[in-house]
Amino acid sequence: MAKFFGNLHLVLVVGLIAAIAVMFGYAESIPVTVNSVFRWLHVFFGILWIGLLYYLNFVQVPTMPAIPAEQTGAINSHIAPKVLFFFRYGALFTVLTGLTVAHVSGYFFSPGSATNALAFNGEGAVNLIGLGMWLALIMAFNVWFIIWPAQKKILNIVPGASDEEKAKLRPRALAASRLNTLLSLPMLYCMVSANLGN
Repeated sequence: MAKFFGNLHLVLVVGLIAAIAVMFGYAESIPVTVNSVFRWLHVFFGILWIGLLYYLNFVQVPTMPAIPAEQTGAINSHIAPKVLFFFRYGALFTVLTGLTVAHVSGYFFSPGSATNALAFNGEGAVNLIGLGMWLALIMAFNVWFIIWPAQKKILNIVPGASDEEKAKLRPRALAASRLNTLLSLPMLYCMVSANLGN
């Protein structure tokens, strides 16, 4: 048992097999469609992304000042790069699966669709999903174009940044991360509430 649970990849494969078994076990009453599979993937990657956003903002960043300097190297060299890998790809795949759901659902082609939602030309749920999409796109932009480039230099993943440059990048990365935390709350409300009737 310990060997099984000690192997993350094996746990994930068995979890995936279990999810597929559930999907097809209930396929008579709830058909397995591209839309349902991508909604499931969208939620999975969204949990990964926002979960790591909250881990970074609620746990790692506030705790770092209390960690002795001789111990921060392990976090900066091993934990933070791994967290940022899953964080940024969680963001990417959340956006890609969300856009796939929007496409498969016909949001980009029908009246009252996500195209209208992005322009706020719809009503109720249409505007909510559009607002949620805009917030998520802003957050993903922050991850890939502000947080990640700064952290690459701060953590010496890309060597050569001076201490002065790192000192300037830290507040910028923190502000983008805290902005994402702020935006995540209305974004989650939009996504949940817009889908209550679906």
